[in-house]
Amino acid sequence: MPIISERLETDYAHLLHSLHHPSTHHNPKIWVEGKGAMLKDAEGREFIDGLAGLWNVNVGHGRRELAQAAMEQMSTLAYASSFAGSTNYPSIALAEKLSALTYPSINTFFFASGGAEASESSFKTARFYWRAVGRPDKVKIISRMRGYHGVTLAAMSATGLPAYWTMFEPRTPGFLHIDAPDPYRFVNDNPNVSLGVAAANKLEEAILREGPETVAAFIAEPVQGAGGVIVPPDDYFARVCTICDKYEVLFIADEVITGFGRTGRWFGLEHYDVEPDILQFAKGITSGYIPLGGIGISDKIREVIYNVPPAKRWMHAYTYSGHPTCCAVALKNIEIIENEKLVERAARLGQRLLEKLRALEGLEGVGHVRAKGLIAAVEVVADKATKQLHAPEVGISQRLHEAMLARGLNTRVLMECICLAPPLVITEEQLDRTVDIIAETIPSVLKDVRG
Repeated sequence: MPIISERLETDYAHLLHSLHHPSTHHNPKIWVEGKGAMLKDAEGREFIDGLAGLWNVNVGHGRRELAQAAMEQMSTLAYASSFAGSTNYPSIALAEKLSALTYPSINTFFFASGGAEASESSFKTARFYWRAVGRPDKVKIISRMRGYHGVTLAAMSATGLPAYWTMFEPRTPGFLHIDAPDPYRFVNDNPNVSLGVAAANKLEEAILREGPETVAAFIAEPVQGAGGVIVPPDDYFARVCTICDKYEVLFIADEVITGFGRTGRWFGLEHYDVEPDILQFAKGITSGYIPLGGIGISDKIREVIYNVPPAKRWMHAYTYSGHPTCCAVALKNIEIIENEKLVERAARLGQRLLEKLRALEGLEGVGHVRAKGLIAAVEVVADKATKQLHAPEVGISQRLHEAMLARGLNTRVLMECICLAPPLVITEEQLDRTVDIIAETIPSVLKDVRG
């Protein structure tokens, strides 16, 4: 197909892609159409979208209602500044709606363009808060290994995936990491407490090591996404919140992936009956149809922001904060999630998905499976007894990705974990086919690897 080859030559000549290297961009897909949970490439082949784009197309592809909402708002007021002294109806309505949907103590919202900007906003707000209440030394941010919070400089410094640091060091000072609460790999050396409590206690150890008077906040995803879909033990976050309260450390919930129905609840922390001081969101708020992210702050933090002297105001801003079109699309997206009961659907289909994935645990090379709603992972290992991974030169992740793609499933393999987070509208048949493809792929790839 000449037009495809011509367009790819232009791509190679002029586009720099995310995580770019020619070795992984030698024969890229040109995606041209999406419908529901399916994607179509320029050659006319259809694929199940196993990751909902990048964890974000919650209501599925091809929703004309969202295009219509954008068109109507653009035709009226596409953009206006929302700096203090200006506002607009869609951003007011969206903030009001989020107040009703999120945790009871979170009632005030600031909008950005995506998840990394949300992380930056959280870090700055945490530092602002402690400075405003007379404790300016509380500046450090603790996060977790295998956590992902974006790749702008401070967000990258919080992200606990070293591959993102290598060529951009030094990282921003004041960021440190603790172990992830991985039920498969965390080593609990304290027989007197559960794995979840032992993992949470790593936070207390870090706070005491650094000095509580220096630590501003702890940031965590309710389910770690890009780190391989780590679902924490049920008692983990209760202990985390007890530690944060004890040492006066703000708790930031990064719900960029877990928000808006992904886990079978509106927000992921609802599974654990705790509330954050700062909530950050993006991705599913518009199902990726238009960029939008932001933070919600507790009433306690809001009162501090509202009561500092003008000269000490919260001097944080983005050009596109409170963007009328983005907010209008978010409102329509939330309406779809509510009307089609997609949160409940994610919970129901998530149970089906986990049951079917558990059937794969008997396969050679499958070390662990986990899920929470419609976010899941299958971890592939070289040795099930030792949990050892394949040597990097084997390229197992790329092999798995290419083999699944050849069978009609498009998703990411991260840290040898086949990650799944399909659109919440995926059909049962498509979900079952997704698991079948994984079941076919793993033995095939491992056979090739072992010769």
